[in-house]
Amino acid sequence: MGLKTPLYVTHLKSGAKIIDFGGWDMPLHYGSQVNEHHSVRRDAGVFDVSHMAIIDLKGARVLDMLRYLLANDVDRLKSPGKALYSCMLSADGGVIDDLIVFYLGPTWFRLVVNAGTRDKDLAWIGSYASRFAVQVIERIDLAMLAVQGPNAIAKTLPLLTPESRQIALQLAPFMGCFVGSWFIARTGYTGEDGFEIMVPAEEAAALWASLRAQDIAPIGLGARDTLRLEAGMNLYGQDMDESYHPLESGLAWTVAFDPPERDFSGRVALQTLRTSYTREMVGLVLNERGVLRRDQRVMSSLGEGLVTSGTYSPTLNASIGLARVPRGFGPNAQVEIRGKLHAARVIKPPFARYGKSSIHNSGSTP
Repeated sequence: MGLKTPLYVTHLKSGAKIIDFGGWDMPLHYGSQVNEHHSVRRDAGVFDVSHMAIIDLKGARVLDMLRYLLANDVDRLKSPGKALYSCMLSADGGVIDDLIVFYLGPTWFRLVVNAGTRDKDLAWIGSYASRFAVQVIERIDLAMLAVQGPNAIAKTLPLLTPESRQIALQLAPFMGCFVGSWFIARTGYTGEDGFEIMVPAEEAAALWASLRAQDIAPIGLGARDTLRLEAGMNLYGQDMDESYHPLESGLAWTVAFDPPERDFSGRVALQTLRTSYTREMVGLVLNERGVLRRDQRVMSSLGEGLVTSGTYSPTLNASIGLARVPRGFGPNAQVEIRGKLHAARVIKPPFARYGKSSIHNSGSTP
């Protein structure tokens, strides 16, 4: 028996196929993973993401701590509710975890970190918290639902009071706000617009039911993975971990080297690697039948790499994947699938966003 979110019984009643996911009993799908994927790309879907860890950090020096702890610079967050995507790095530049950080006030930040790294993250953060006199509060009292899709915002707004609706309507991407006991953020993991809503755990089932009454489809982990991969978003433990640094994981944009006087964990290592790293993350689209999967070999005239994530894309009706390969690897490659070589295009992610292919806009990698 694994850990359970406040919506576990709700999932069972909805006919979900439950699987173990990093020690949590979570819904894989509610009947058809492909139909759920299309629901998010074409309309709206709701995900239970309560297995993610919500951590509040409070203290007079919390900003100083996070400016050292995160590779991105939280000092960029000037308005309450603003959010930033970042990695936490080890001293050698390896990715301990990737996360979202919200600025809620001069002495209060909120992190949303991965479920599988919860204990590791809390230990890492805690090892610095005492130095900066920062209080670390794991918000096990909260649940989190993600509502994603082109109609997600319009279908969620009727559940709010008129005053709260106006506040939520004004949210820009990567911005959150409190609406009573709820925290609503315009963030997500699908490449579609929508909200992620943190609510008291005892209110989660009622919110789920209200969203379902708005004709918002329930979505499981299967479609969540195909959606995030189409959007070119990394999955921790597959596309990056402590063995790899952000520069070779398609995450160079999350490292703030400026201002140069800011020290952060991993900076010294990345400063050296910045001009010498030899691998990069690229996107792959298979030109023929077959399915890209993790750890398949990828080859071109410039060398060899490995697929880190792969799947069938319902939006593109093709197999897509991310791969770590020698720099300058493209534009064409071959992938070994069951002992046979299959031709593939090398592209710059994302593959699809906002309901349609984005490959024709992305171009091949340099």
